[in-house]
Amino acid sequence: MTVPLKELEFTLLDVLGFADSEHDQHIAADLSLRETALDVLINAEKIAVNTLAPSAQKLDIEEPYVKDGRVVLPIETQQALKQLAAGGFIAMSFDEKDDGLDLPFSLSQACAALFASANVSIYSYALLTQGAANLIAHFGSPHQRARWVPEMLRGQVFGTMCLSEPHAGSSLADILTVAVPRDDGRFSVRGRKMWISGGEHELGENIAHLVLARTPDAPAGVKGISLFLVPRFRNATTRESNGVTLIGLNHKMGWRGHVNTALAFGDEEECIGELIGSLHKGLTYMFLMMNEARVTVGLCAAAIGFAGYQYSLAYAHERRQGRKLGERNPDSKQVPIIEHADIKRMLLAQKVYVEGGLDLVIYCAKLVDILRSSADALQKQRAALLLDLLTPIAKSWPAEYGLEANKLAIQIAGGAGYTRDLPLERLYRDNRLNPIHEGALGIHGLDLLGRKVSMHDGEAIKTWQQEIEKTLAASEAYPSLLPMCQDLRSALDKLLKVTETLVLTQKNGNVEQSLANATLYLDAFGGVTVGWRWLVRSLVATQRLTTREQESDINGFLRGKIKACEYFRLYELPRYCAELDTVGLMETPPLTMQGDEF
Repeated sequence: MTVPLKELEFTLLDVLGFADSEHDQHIAADLSLRETALDVLINAEKIAVNTLAPSAQKLDIEEPYVKDGRVVLPIETQQALKQLAAGGFIAMSFDEKDDGLDLPFSLSQACAALFASANVSIYSYALLTQGAANLIAHFGSPHQRARWVPEMLRGQVFGTMCLSEPHAGSSLADILTVAVPRDDGRFSVRGRKMWISGGEHELGENIAHLVLARTPDAPAGVKGISLFLVPRFRNATTRESNGVTLIGLNHKMGWRGHVNTALAFGDEEECIGELIGSLHKGLTYMFLMMNEARVTVGLCAAAIGFAGYQYSLAYAHERRQGRKLGERNPDSKQVPIIEHADIKRMLLAQKVYVEGGLDLVIYCAKLVDILRSSADALQKQRAALLLDLLTPIAKSWPAEYGLEANKLAIQIAGGAGYTRDLPLERLYRDNRLNPIHEGALGIHGLDLLGRKVSMHDGEAIKTWQQEIEKTLAASEAYPSLLPMCQDLRSALDKLLKVTETLVLTQKNGNVEQSLANATLYLDAFGGVTVGWRWLVRSLVATQRLTTREQESDINGFLRGKIKACEYFRLYELPRYCAELDTVGLMETPPLTMQGDEF
């Protein structure tokens, strides 16, 4: 099961106005952008359904293993990645001078949703490579860009990000990997890295590792970190080693087809790397890839949640069990379980989680398109503020609630749901990684409340508020949307008031008290944001039903958006308001509880 094309078309083309945006007009004028986007999505769906999805279960069972010092993967992995590269799906959003296709990033992300919902274990190799290539394109030297990026986009070279170390985890200030200058301007890199996805395999001719390290005279902490490009082979043709050694494999509960490694650099022989950009700016550069990866984690979470939702929806239509509550005759036929109210409640919850999460992520991708292509300086400034503010939410909210959707999918299937005969338990395991991938929820809560909402004197959250106010003003013209408008405005006001109190508490020096419930704040901020996105979706559906009533084949689809928004208003939004009430009290049992009291 993959994300339906109809859903992607609605979100990308109708809700986000993809085909109407000025900054997308760099596409050839003789092409209809909407038709081009649909053609691309149709081709992506073919690969997702015919190539990626059939091998998902096999990759989950046949995990990577080491033979003669090399990682062995099922042949389907390489075959699928070759198809993705040949179809331009790795290169599609990159500049033409890098052998890219110069297509909008939002279209690329819509395709990514198809691939991730079909088989995230395979597609994640492409995602990491895109992120690494984008970093090199932004910050590498002209030689590095010309040498590496085209080969990465063609699927000849794959990329990684090497941040964490066994002793440090997410605390990058404590990394010990060192890079010593050589006479030729390059560096000898020595150290160990942990949790490196795609760190060793035979899928391409080479692997470009992006490695955080310190030079011997570097300042302490994150200000002394630099970034180095370290190839697996010095010469890909002769496979001359570059001193990158596989120490072992990590065996994760999900994404089991994507090899995860511990690597040593320079243990057995010299490992040579090239500096990217300037010394001591490595973490700044890496944040481009990290933030891109964070939004991608949200995308994968929503997509995996979508796969489970689609399967449980089909199951609910087919599975007959029980009778309607008022039916007393035991000889009457059993009904499909989708006729039971509680099943529909769980399906509605999945729907608002996965569609809302996917909408949020593709909205963020649209902001990237504005930053890349808009000629309007103010529009670009607003897009940058929104993207910075929403990145921790776009990672965390879909990761948390995509997983919740998978849990509900298992519940709908009952006893069959947690067996390996159905894909639902695999999808749940795959999605359980995403609340931790690229930073646990707590890290992003601290980022949002401790930095993002107050940056630039609160300009980012003001911009976010203005966008919501625009939607509220447009929606209030439709009586059927007034209840959601009123409740969303109330939630927005409460969030802004709590934010003001918490930021003031930080400024007064009570940082720990202000940030003690940052994760709850992150959840509530995400819920209000997704509530806004659902109002946008409901507004678009209402307008289409008003102006295109003759399209009877899509009326049910559009009514479903409006009813899902109403479900969000009644079932989800009150929970976020309650969280804000708790956060606003600034009662902090986690701070006052002592270790010996647990």
